[in-house]
Amino acid sequence: MATAKLRQCLTHVHLSAPARTLSSSAALEESVSAAVGSKRYERIPDILAASDQSLQKNNPFSFLSTIPENARIRVVHGILQSFIPLRPRSRPSRAYSLLLSYTLQSSNPLPISLAILQRTLRSGCVPPPQSRLLLSNAWIKRRKDLLSVADILSEMKLIGYNPDSGTCNYLISSLCKVDQLKEAVNVLHGMGQAGCVPDSDSYGSLIAELCELRMIDEVAEKVREMVVTAGLNPRQDILVKVLAAMRANKEIWRAVKMVEALEAEGVFLGFECFELVLEGCIECKQFVLAGKVVMDMTKKGFLPYIKVRQKLVEGLAGIGEWELGNAVRKRFAELKS
Repeated sequence: MATAKLRQCLTHVHLSAPARTLSSSAALEESVSAAVGSKRYERIPDILAASDQSLQKNNPFSFLSTIPENARIRVVHGILQSFIPLRPRSRPSRAYSLLLSYTLQSSNPLPISLAILQRTLRSGCVPPPQSRLLLSNAWIKRRKDLLSVADILSEMKLIGYNPDSGTCNYLISSLCKVDQLKEAVNVLHGMGQAGCVPDSDSYGSLIAELCELRMIDEVAEKVREMVVTAGLNPRQDILVKVLAAMRANKEIWRAVKMVEALEAEGVFLGFECFELVLEGCIECKQFVLAGKVVMDMTKKGFLPYIKVRQKLVEGLAGIGEWELGNAVRKRFAELKS
């Protein structure tokens, strides 16, 4: 019965051969509609590939608006499932983009848009750039209904999908891009309640944005939460951003403490992290602190750049720290600079 009603809602036309270039947006939409009506969803990527992209400015999935919502969700689910076995996996990329753009601009974009986003990311495809803004707007609007993060994410389960870290991470980074940092934090904290465990990228995108805004207190808090509470190791590029933000804010003592705390938790820090902190110490004329940093640095086999070494030795001599200066020079000689 439901299938019969669904077919009545769809435009029935003969499916154009994928090899033939479609001449109008209407013809393209009719071809996609016909593929959906006959449940030949796997033909949609070829239909789109055979059409000029200029015809796709009028979204060829717009006809889905004529279908009742529950039936529309079933159709989208069928489309997504039919794309899974297609190879190469990037083959449905254009279809994913258009389908995601259509649903994000529909009257009730969630949770079906999250399902499309999940399949897009799992296929290794890149969502269209405007997806970040559209998704953020849809999410904020849904949250105004006083639903919790876990409630909204769990709605995916009702249509056959489980929220995962990849989908949530894209949502977090999207919220960050539109300055919705508080809501990004809410999503991060609400993931676990929806059965989706945050990973290093969940924290990483948020920390990176906080660094960009030089919100150092919040950065330190999130790094501590990530490492100590969640037991995750930050990527080196995130650690570099954290220490660079502290250096830019002239909070070099805090940067040194951060390095010590991370090492105490067993987090590996590469050469660039130590070099950033060392250069920051020298810039702030904290030469004794710089000497301590460089001794720790060289114990790991990291040798500072020659100009940095010269500035450090000269700086220690300038404040009369001859003993520390000699120890530093001796250490450099042992590593053979």
